[in-house]
Amino acid sequence: MAVIWLPGLPDEENQMRYLPEIFANNRQWAETIQRERPGYLPGLDAPQSPRILWIGCSDSRVPANEICGLQPGEMFKHRNIANLVRPDDPNCLAVIQFAVHTLKVRHIVVCGHYRCGGVHAAMDAAGAGALDGWLSPVRALGEREAPTLSRLEDSDDRWNRLCELNVIEQVRQLAALPVISKAWDEGRQLSLHGWMYEFHTGLLHDLATSTSGPGEPLPA
Repeated sequence: MAVIWLPGLPDEENQMRYLPEIFANNRQWAETIQRERPGYLPGLDAPQSPRILWIGCSDSRVPANEICGLQPGEMFKHRNIANLVRPDDPNCLAVIQFAVHTLKVRHIVVCGHYRCGGVHAAMDAAGAGALDGWLSPVRALGEREAPTLSRLEDSDDRWNRLCELNVIEQVRQLAALPVISKAWDEGRQLSLHGWMYEFHTGLLHDLATSTSGPGEPLPA
């Protein structure tokens, strides 16, 4: 196993060994922030209090803070392939629990994107490996929605529609979690939303899946 950190070398020399452009960009960013917004970075030492938990896809083309116009500290985030909310995923459940009961977020957004590679992979025949197991709920959703999807003649349209249906399904999964029910039972102001992001326009689209309590049914 290769040793990445070389004891005894000054910090800057270590940084120049791997991805030096990232450290250069970081220094430039920090210097710009400190110059243009004095006191901003020291202020981030205070406890975080974001209003929004973002559950999104791992896709590198979907920078959540940037497309929402939010600064560091304004959005708590969890990302995975195809933006899934799985009751058997302790990572996702821990993030949601921390966001809801510790950070007291008021909104949870499940945001997918069109032409999602994870959704596309789930449309193919099942294979082996961790990715195929992870995507099994999307594959099952595609099978359930096959009659609806078959009405769309274009394969890209079927792909993008399944991306939307997947987001709607994840909001349903989210609403059914005990941690969410507990928050609503306690009278917490907590709303769930399903959005889509479109690469070629840079715009977010609301799928009209929002709910603020168990008495508000999600769309069929």
